[in-house]
Amino acid sequence: MTDAQTDEAPDQPLSGTAAFSLVYKTYASQVLGYLTARGVEDPEAAMQEVFLSVLPRLHTVHGGESGLRTFIFSVAHARMVDDHRRQSRSPVKLPFEPELDQRVDTSAEKEALQRISPQEVLTLLDGLPQDQRDVLSLRLVGGLTVEQTAETMEKSAGSVKQLQRRALLKLRELAAVKEYLAP
Repeated sequence: MTDAQTDEAPDQPLSGTAAFSLVYKTYASQVLGYLTARGVEDPEAAMQEVFLSVLPRLHTVHGGESGLRTFIFSVAHARMVDDHRRQSRSPVKLPFEPELDQRVDTSAEKEALQRISPQEVLTLLDGLPQDQRDVLSLRLVGGLTVEQTAETMEKSAGSVKQLQRRALLKLRELAAVKEYLAP
């Protein structure tokens, strides 16, 4: 085996940490490349597992540099096979794409309006001041946004929000609405 930095054989046999360090420096990039090319999900973690498996058995390897290389790559191959088996057993991971999510949740106000008849809605709205009635009509019945309602009524978005809040509080106070909006 040669030193990865000098391409020369060491003067005396290496053992322990020095030997492992030399083996790691020599083969780590090759093992990482192999695992990456073979489609391992986390090639760096798999490479670390390979060398953690090789370390305790490093002194038992025979056949010189060729035997060591064969041993390291047989362990790397086994880790690659293990990773492919694990991937085949686990469900496919797909990224979340919000534009494809078609789930819709209706608001409490829309649900309440769907439960009562249009005549009941008109009766309830008649109990509100004109501005609040207009805001609720545009927002809930017309389906306009706060900004669109503000533009239509020639008011600020903040005042539309405030009018809507006050109108909903007033409706909740009315006995006729409490049964529809009860939790």
